[in-house]
Amino acid sequence: MARFHTLRVAAVDRLTDDSVALTLTVPEELREEYRHAPGQHLALRRLVDGKEIRRTYSICSPAPAPGDAGPGTLRVGVRLVEGGAFSTYALKEINAGDELEVMTPAGRFTLDPAPGLYAAIVGGSGITPVLSIVSTLLAREPQARFCLIRSDRTAASTMFLDEVADLKDRYPGRLQLVTVLSREEQQAGLPSGRLDQQRLTELLPALLPVEQVAGWFLCGPFGLVQGAERALRGLGVTRTRIHEEIFHVDAAAPAPAATAPAHSTVTARLDGRGGTWPVQDGESLLETVLRNRPDAPYACKGGVCGTCRAFLVTGEVRMDRNFALEPEETEAGYVLACQSHPVTEKVELDFDR
Repeated sequence: MARFHTLRVAAVDRLTDDSVALTLTVPEELREEYRHAPGQHLALRRLVDGKEIRRTYSICSPAPAPGDAGPGTLRVGVRLVEGGAFSTYALKEINAGDELEVMTPAGRFTLDPAPGLYAAIVGGSGITPVLSIVSTLLAREPQARFCLIRSDRTAASTMFLDEVADLKDRYPGRLQLVTVLSREEQQAGLPSGRLDQQRLTELLPALLPVEQVAGWFLCGPFGLVQGAERALRGLGVTRTRIHEEIFHVDAAAPAPAATAPAHSTVTARLDGRGGTWPVQDGESLLETVLRNRPDAPYACKGGVCGTCRAFLVTGEVRMDRNFALEPEETEAGYVLACQSHPVTEKVELDFDR
């Protein structure tokens, strides 16, 4: 089960005017708990006026190799979101020496290093998990190559510019870097403009042999990821080779409600212990569980991060939205507890599977 521990901030590095990288020190006794796969994220939490706020931020540092000790430090990238309760705090108040409550790593937007050609299409802060994926892959697997296609507004707004340049210098023959700026012309390279479906459909076959890419990693705003997926599917890429992580989704109206039972209960198994509780009118299954088990895993509550994934043992639920689970996961019976509402009188979830 994911757990929170207190970690000390070792460094706060300004990346752009609106983003920072936080380096966290992991005590030796916790290093195994914070062992992570390349591409995973951390949930950070704080109390504001007595209310708990959680936000997820991807790990940008390389993952430890199997057999190595767990990481002594972890680095995450934080970009300011307008009105963001945690990102504003991170950019304006956090200093080296401060302590943060940090959940152990989670997420399935990952790559197990193996020989072959891989590629990513990222926008803005979507570079963060991909930086971990690329650096880990190229360091561990000499027979691997990577094509990184990144979109940013301007050069000044580009996160981890130096880190990506260092990787390109270190692996010049194995890392192909393509940069597109949407609001600024470059002296060399591609013309400015958004990377939409039409442009990617024309661009990708000219950059690399699309059919030979073993895995595509799409990360960033919803519009970019959606357009990239459609372009790839139109180019014949099978869905199983496409991996997605959304960093921002505009608020949307909930899905049409199915007929809800007058009285319903949820039985949940969590960390080896179970319980059954009544679901109050309108609340999600996660909210029901949290009222009785505050240790239930969650981070974004928006259907994006996947931290609250649970197996639906019995019953039927309606999910308002889902930007975290792959079709194979939903077909296998997994749901997002934060987005699930009961359709049957009895629902049973297993958070331990």
